[in-house]
Amino acid sequence: MADWVTISSLATAGGTLVLAGATFSSVRSANRAARVAERSLLVGLRPLLMPSRLEDTTQKVGFVDGKWLRVPGSGAAVEISDAAVYLAISLRNVGTGIAVLHGWRLIPGRDTSREHPDPGGYTRLTRDLYIAAGDVGFWQGSFRDSSSGEFADARAAVEGGDGLSVEVLYGDLEGGQRVISRYFLSPRDDGFWLVSAGRHWNVDLPDPR
Repeated sequence: MADWVTISSLATAGGTLVLAGATFSSVRSANRAARVAERSLLVGLRPLLMPSRLEDTTQKVGFVDGKWLRVPGSGAAVEISDAAVYLAISLRNVGTGIAVLHGWRLIPGRDTSREHPDPGGYTRLTRDLYIAAGDVGFWQGSFRDSSSGEFADARAAVEGGDGLSVEVLYGDLEGGQRVISRYFLSPRDDGFWLVSAGRHWNVDLPDPR
């Protein structure tokens, strides 16, 4: 004689197992879809700053003390005096999201190291600079303490014609996806400074290399 209580229990257990499997598969699929949607959103917000093109418009960059520099496409402007060292770079955002520039550091000469320091040690910009996706903008920085080692190093590198490496810290409009890009400023005999990009690092995302 069939034990209907046992059969019923086994059937219930089987149905529960099937339901659990279906639920697990559905949750995994939903999680995968959510991750894909998140990645798509991040890609749409991601900036990437490269040197602008030679044909891009010359930009006029102002400093808080009333100093102005003219920065040509694909170039930089550097000016030194006894009181300050002024620097500006023309940049183009080749990414898909607005770039918000946060900070920077300068290294005299050509820096070929593969690592960057803690972003917390970068010099913060006194104002946020924004560069729209597909558009041209600029980075600017200055040294004003003539007694500092940074001032002396920057001035010596400029006067010696050694070139300058500048690392710029920036991110997307939401404050994430921070990137550090390193640029090299190379002087020419006519006073024009050419800019090239050396390396980019992801700060908040896994490095692709």
